[in-house]
Amino acid sequence: DRRWGCNRLWSCNFCEKVVKSSHSRVKAHLLKICGSGIATCLKVTDAYLVDLRRVYEEDENKLKSKNVPLPTDKRTPTPLTLPPKRRKTSNIESAFNIEDMNHLRAEIARMFYSASLSFHLARNPYFVSSYSFAANCNLSGFLPPSYNALRTSLLQQERSHIERLLQPIKSLWSLKGVTLVADGWTDAQRRPLINFMAISEEGPMFLKAIDGSKEYKDKHYMFDLLKDVIKEVGPQNVVQVITDNAPVCKAAGLLIEAEFPHIFWTPCVVHALNLGVKNICAAKNVDVIGDASFIKVFIMTHSMRLAIFNEFSSLKLLSIAETRFASMIVMLKRLKLLKRCLQNMVISDQWNSYREDDVRKAAHVKELILNDIWWDKVDYILSFMDPIYSMIRICDTDASNLHLVYEMWDSMIEKVKTTIYRHDEVLENEVSSFFEVIHEILNSRWSKSCNPLHCLAHSLNPRYYSDNWLNEVPNRVPPHRDDELSSQRNKCLKRYFPHVNVRTKVYEEFSKFSSCAGDSIEDRWALDPKTWWVMHGSSTPILQKVALKLLVQPCSSSCCERNWSTYSFIHYLKRNKMDPKRAEDLVFVHSNLRLLSRKEEGYKKG
Repeated sequence: DRRWGCNRLWSCNFCEKVVKSSHSRVKAHLLKICGSGIATCLKVTDAYLVDLRRVYEEDENKLKSKNVPLPTDKRTPTPLTLPPKRRKTSNIESAFNIEDMNHLRAEIARMFYSASLSFHLARNPYFVSSYSFAANCNLSGFLPPSYNALRTSLLQQERSHIERLLQPIKSLWSLKGVTLVADGWTDAQRRPLINFMAISEEGPMFLKAIDGSKEYKDKHYMFDLLKDVIKEVGPQNVVQVITDNAPVCKAAGLLIEAEFPHIFWTPCVVHALNLGVKNICAAKNVDVIGDASFIKVFIMTHSMRLAIFNEFSSLKLLSIAETRFASMIVMLKRLKLLKRCLQNMVISDQWNSYREDDVRKAAHVKELILNDIWWDKVDYILSFMDPIYSMIRICDTDASNLHLVYEMWDSMIEKVKTTIYRHDEVLENEVSSFFEVIHEILNSRWSKSCNPLHCLAHSLNPRYYSDNWLNEVPNRVPPHRDDELSSQRNKCLKRYFPHVNVRTKVYEEFSKFSSCAGDSIEDRWALDPKTWWVMHGSSTPILQKVALKLLVQPCSSSCCERNWSTYSFIHYLKRNKMDPKRAEDLVFVHSNLRLLSRKEEGYKKG
């Protein structure tokens, strides 16, 4: 009741805060009015806040509408009314006047339209929170930041703020380990930039980007850059360095391993698979891939043909960049999905009657689309390439999958073999010449990308010792009984533990772990590998520490690939004069705000 004339004891129904104060502080607490001598209620959501303000305004209007009658006398036969004494209205109450709110909305909309801003900006939580903060605080005379402030002092201030917010994540690196990822890109002014990111269980963190315009990018230059980043992160925290498979990167990676024996250079698994896909397509399926590309290009580059296509399909033909992984497979999968629409299109009257473009090419497109044999070839390619494509999709993330790579690669090859043998009607004990070619390509790529770290991570996955996993496929053996795995695992352990006494203790712990002694064998299949080590790893403490680091590491540099799209977004044509340092600051702020947003309550809710 706003007629209180003194302080009263009251309790907030939202946050259960108990305070003795007047009505004005109740209002300030619930309506989130800053500077009123009381903390605002954190439990009042935006939706509740709108309702509370509406109720308050309705009550306010009722008070304003009341008139105070004066006593009458003989000289005044009719009662006169005077308006009540004007109440002093706060700025926050005036700001939510309906007319003012509509005017503000129009001003915001005009800003969007004049600058061609994306409407998605209205969903940006920082856009919403900035206006909410301004509306809830008495900021009379406030002016928005200037052009120079946004690009200089405020940018540096925000970067410093984010670096402070990232400290809790960095503090976990010593416990959980971190993977350094490096990749190259060329900006709008053809300047070569090298991107460095740190991936942990919390997600990918952008570290910095180096402008290599005036440098000769040989193995020593790359080694020096990687070495500096490792020292910034802390050599004791780094588990591996992931780059692409270029010879310079490999040579620099070997120098890193020589300098820091406990850090492994790991080629990006997705790059290796993508190169394998290109080799396979070039070896056998170049004609089908070429025909598919011809169909797509012909329709996409002729506006009338594209208009005819759009009449028959609600889906679009994809223009896949050549730089994307498995772009050829993505194109074939989309054509396969659109097969019925494409066939209806080329037999329609519109397709046959339109003759303003190359009629011979149109006839060739029609012939291909109506050719069942050609579609059978497409189906065959997609069927035996599907296991490879599926593995690319799984690995093309920053998720923790280093410990899955070895098994996924073996399973992928077996699935490819099964598909080819079934299609060619080849018996299990016979030889398929086509599969031999593919097997050679995939094995070659695996031999160039596999390293001892994959084998140790695989060996520390408890599921690979369970009966459920061993019985899935005939002749499977647990990791400690596999010669190749054992050899590579021991190489890795020697680098991790150079002192003989400690290494002997680790060998004893691994023997205890691999023999399934002292724990429930069912838990090895039922529990997540990391959870299993937390629950059952205390009896092997040294191995437990290693396992908890390896089981949360990625196997690809995909986060760097995605980060270049952020650079493209920030460094587009109209801003191509932006210097690399400012672009780096913008990418640092943009990327790491996304990382921090993962920890917010509303992240998974959207």
